[in-house]
Amino acid sequence: MKLFASILTILLLGFLGFATTIFISLLGYKPFYLYFIPIFTIAVIIMIIFLIYGKAQSKLFKRCTMVFITAAIVSIVSYEGYEAYEKSLEVVSTQDVDLTEYTPFVEGSKLVSLEEPSTLKIADDLPKLDGATALYPVYSAFAQAVYPKKDYSLHDSEVVSSQTSGAFDRLLKGDVDLIFIAQPSEKQMRNAEELGIELNLTPIGREAFVFFVHSKNPINELTMEQIQAIYSGKITNWRQLGGKNEEIRAFQRPEGSGSQSALINVMGDVPLMEPPSEDIVSAMGGIITETTNYQNRTNAIGFSFRHFSQNMVENGKIKYIAINGMTPSKENIQNDSYPIVAPLYAVTTSGNTNPHVEGFINWMLSEQGQYIVEQTGYVPVK
Repeated sequence: MKLFASILTILLLGFLGFATTIFISLLGYKPFYLYFIPIFTIAVIIMIIFLIYGKAQSKLFKRCTMVFITAAIVSIVSYEGYEAYEKSLEVVSTQDVDLTEYTPFVEGSKLVSLEEPSTLKIADDLPKLDGATALYPVYSAFAQAVYPKKDYSLHDSEVVSSQTSGAFDRLLKGDVDLIFIAQPSEKQMRNAEELGIELNLTPIGREAFVFFVHSKNPINELTMEQIQAIYSGKITNWRQLGGKNEEIRAFQRPEGSGSQSALINVMGDVPLMEPPSEDIVSAMGGIITETTNYQNRTNAIGFSFRHFSQNMVENGKIKYIAINGMTPSKENIQNDSYPIVAPLYAVTTSGNTNPHVEGFINWMLSEQGQYIVEQTGYVPVK
């Protein structure tokens, strides 16, 4: 009878543990529970078998049981505490910006406005605009200065933001007339070439591409070669750079994003290492592997464009790394002292037929257009 009860216990609890493990793996839980549940199940089976055979009264059994329960509780509390800490970390990402605050012709908008009427006005055949999140405040302000007053929905109007990759794809399809992005990636340029589409890239502003670390990281300066060594995986510990004995966590962005393309340009011919990633369960139940944004860890390094990371520098949560001894100040961008300056482009295709595009771009390069670029927080081309 005891043997039968033992076998039944093993079968029932074993099946329950196995089913639970499969279930949580489908839900996308972290690996901790994929290991914890089988171990916990085996331990419970052993304890029940001891009870069946009357061995549960020994001091050794009681001590082992208490140690196991305590270890299980401590493990769960420690793991969930660490998970809560990770979720509390600041994430530097232009996707966190509320773009509705920069919608044209909306009361209380944060858009830059001209102090006098625009020298250019477009009343009909409005060029359809799209672009990177970071540049929406610029081209949205362009539209407010030049376009007629009406509702310009962020997602369905002549002035939208589909982010860099989405905007580029829409330009190639002919869904928009003009996009605003940083340097397109080599893959994006190849896609255009394969489709027989010639791109026209007009610089309308400039911006520093910056690297930053936790405010408590003692490292203040790196060379271009050291940046390349970090992102190629050659340098893996801050101690190699004169910092703490901590593994470097070098975060990246999704392929096709403006900042990731800028990183690839920084790397030159140096191969870029595989980025850290995390699995996210989608609403449809599938698992999507997504490259993480920069999390404000003491051992991490991240990158972005200066303007959209400025607030976190000012509040002391992160600090910029000087590159080759130069900080990414506006002055150092203007005089080319800072070594990583990215042009901000207005991009069109040669086959575009909108009659106002050329004049609109020329106006962006005028004194009024460049005023908007500068007041938004970027550096003018002139």
